[in-house]
Amino acid sequence: MGPAGLWAPLALAWSLGAAVAAEGPAEPCGSEGWAQDPVPPGAAFVAASSYRGPGNNDTRSNKALPILLWWSGSLFPHFPGDTERIDCPRGSCLVTRSRRVARHRRTRALIFYGTDFRAYEAPLPRLPHQSWALFHEESPMNNYVLSHPPGIRLFNYTATFRRESDYPLTLQWLPGPAYLRAPAVPLAQKEAWRRRGYGPVLYLQSHCDVPSDRDRYVRELMKYIQVDSYGKCLHNRELPSERLRDTSTATTEDAEFMTFIARYKFHLALENAICDDYMTEKLWRPMHLGAVPVYRGSPAVRDWMPNNLSIILIDDFDSPQELAKYLDFLDKNGEEYLKYLEYKNVGGIKNQFLLESLEKREWGVNDMTLPNYLNGFECFICDKENTRVKEEQEHKKSRGKIPAPRPHIAQFKHMGCPMPTPGFGSVEDLSEGDSWKEMWLQDYWQSLDQGEALTAMIHRNESHQGRFWDYMHEIFLKRTRQH
Repeated sequence: MGPAGLWAPLALAWSLGAAVAAEGPAEPCGSEGWAQDPVPPGAAFVAASSYRGPGNNDTRSNKALPILLWWSGSLFPHFPGDTERIDCPRGSCLVTRSRRVARHRRTRALIFYGTDFRAYEAPLPRLPHQSWALFHEESPMNNYVLSHPPGIRLFNYTATFRRESDYPLTLQWLPGPAYLRAPAVPLAQKEAWRRRGYGPVLYLQSHCDVPSDRDRYVRELMKYIQVDSYGKCLHNRELPSERLRDTSTATTEDAEFMTFIARYKFHLALENAICDDYMTEKLWRPMHLGAVPVYRGSPAVRDWMPNNLSIILIDDFDSPQELAKYLDFLDKNGEEYLKYLEYKNVGGIKNQFLLESLEKREWGVNDMTLPNYLNGFECFICDKENTRVKEEQEHKKSRGKIPAPRPHIAQFKHMGCPMPTPGFGSVEDLSEGDSWKEMWLQDYWQSLDQGEALTAMIHRNESHQGRFWDYMHEIFLKRTRQH
């Protein structure tokens, strides 16, 4: 079956929306008030106090609006109720976290949080008139199902860290240019820190055994240069106070903690998984403090850097030993080291792509004057669904002369991430009992099977989640016969 045939069921699921909406609920709703209106009887509608949207000319009552269901209800970005009206640029919607409306004829989109999405728990059968939307700003390690084509193409719309997604969240950890321009600790103070016996390089990780296998690389690097490691991973030095050893202090921008780590010349900034545009506070925080990041993470990280000399990429060096030689050179040559901090000077941010991306994004980071990205993605989906409703109505009125709306299907580039590889050396070098190899390579490939199993279930209009493992077994047997 070719690509067009493979995804025909998803295309059909979308194009039939108008007909299904005209027929009423996909299956009878309960008598709790949702069959006619998602606001329970007797309950007054409460406007969302967190974010109302830009406003529009939509005069429809709540009973006529499309419904968006946050299937991952813990992310519902409103309070105090379970249901709110949002007013977006092209129209309004009702958004809710109550799954009582999951099969309602006006429930047009289900919004899933990627970390919580499990193929074996997906709502089945997939209804023809509903879009699926994915919000996933976290590490690809949290759900490798989404890194494979069968997994990501389950969704119509995406908001991920990848710039290619429908609603990109790429710079989610970067408040703005001013954050990068914050002054660095003077070099003289860093030199004094070195004379007191502190190393040139800081490593601070307590999440060990991750897909990027960063500890394996750092362990090798430690053979050639002093690395002060304060976290649980490769721990070799104690933080100077009990307060700094508090985990909650280390995970926030606590002033004392930030002052401490800013004294280091270099900060090992290794993401827990490798994927284009996946960049976290591990990168941006050292840049804010002026501790030059020694980075491994997004292969496309240079696209986002303030200038051409602001971070040191591990993958530019043939070995940890070669990297150590370069760090030692910079440690002993202050003038060369300071070139990596020139982006903090007036006019030092040269990257127009970075500046324009920060300027154009509609959501803010720690900025209450702007919507957060949850509200922003809601309105993005609301506008798409209102447009789709209108196009379906025009198709129906024209008796087929006007084409039905074409489905929008997420692509591999919206989230796709590569197979994990060892932090140092090759897979062939690892022993059979290596814990990283057994954990992450197995998880990556099993996730492919899960995406294929759920896709097959949707194609066959399955309604019982319990059959998921039967499909997984079929895929396993098929693969075994092929090999």
